[in-house]
Amino acid sequence: MSEISVKPRKIPPGPLEYLRRWPMQVWLIGVTLFLYVPLISLMVFSFNDSRRNVVWQGFTFKYYERALNNESLIQAFTNSMVIALFATIISVIVGAMAAIVLWRFRFPGKTAFHAGMAIPIVVPEICMGVGMLVFFAKVLPWPQGLMWPFNLGAIIIAHVSFCFPFVAVVVRARLAGFNRELEEAAKDLGASEWRTLIDVLLPHIKPSLIAGALLAFTLSLDDFVITFFTAGPDTVTFPVKIYSMVRFSVTPEVNAASTILIVVTVLLTFLALKVQGSSALTAGHGGGEAKK
Repeated sequence: MSEISVKPRKIPPGPLEYLRRWPMQVWLIGVTLFLYVPLISLMVFSFNDSRRNVVWQGFTFKYYERALNNESLIQAFTNSMVIALFATIISVIVGAMAAIVLWRFRFPGKTAFHAGMAIPIVVPEICMGVGMLVFFAKVLPWPQGLMWPFNLGAIIIAHVSFCFPFVAVVVRARLAGFNRELEEAAKDLGASEWRTLIDVLLPHIKPSLIAGALLAFTLSLDDFVITFFTAGPDTVTFPVKIYSMVRFSVTPEVNAASTILIVVTVLLTFLALKVQGSSALTAGHGGGEAKK
């Protein structure tokens, strides 16, 4: 009886195996340089002791001193932080509630509601900005001759309208892996709907809430187009202020202000990732103790 030779099946290489090949490594290096070299150049030239960015004439901190002593720039940065903070809080609450409703309930028009939430994500910002301008100026039922004041309140409402769908998408993706039997077990043990939401569901979606909050804060902090259409003459945000400064010339003071914003964003990102990692580690220890 002849033996049948079986050829070993070739296992396709995993993603890490592709990274070991030099064409992929060259591609990754090129993409990294394309993304970060402009930011690094901006940060380097913020220390340039010259009014012209293209010529390096020495190292100095004077443009940071000017940026930190510029009252209008500080006020614009404060406005951006306040707007981003309130927009993030409201977006996380509304986005999480929308995600839970879409995940848990069935109701007429659910598909249309789900599709409508994606509109702010795919619609160009210029359309959103013009739409918000028309909404605040013409649509709201204000008395004749009056309209909604274009101040921080209008900007916060506009930012929430395009930030909360991003939070809803992130939370909905997290809820897709939730075991509904945990809710049923909590209710069997006497927990109410509220206690089940607080003690079972929220700990599960906490990482997505942090990620959604970080995304919403970043989108709100660096938004220019929608803010430009909804800001009044007395309400200037940091991106709008930078734009007004760049229209004349790109000076090291502009680079210094932009570098400060980049550093703040990176620090907030690091803090959010740290908190998210700590919560995941705590959850892992809790799960291990529960299994024991």
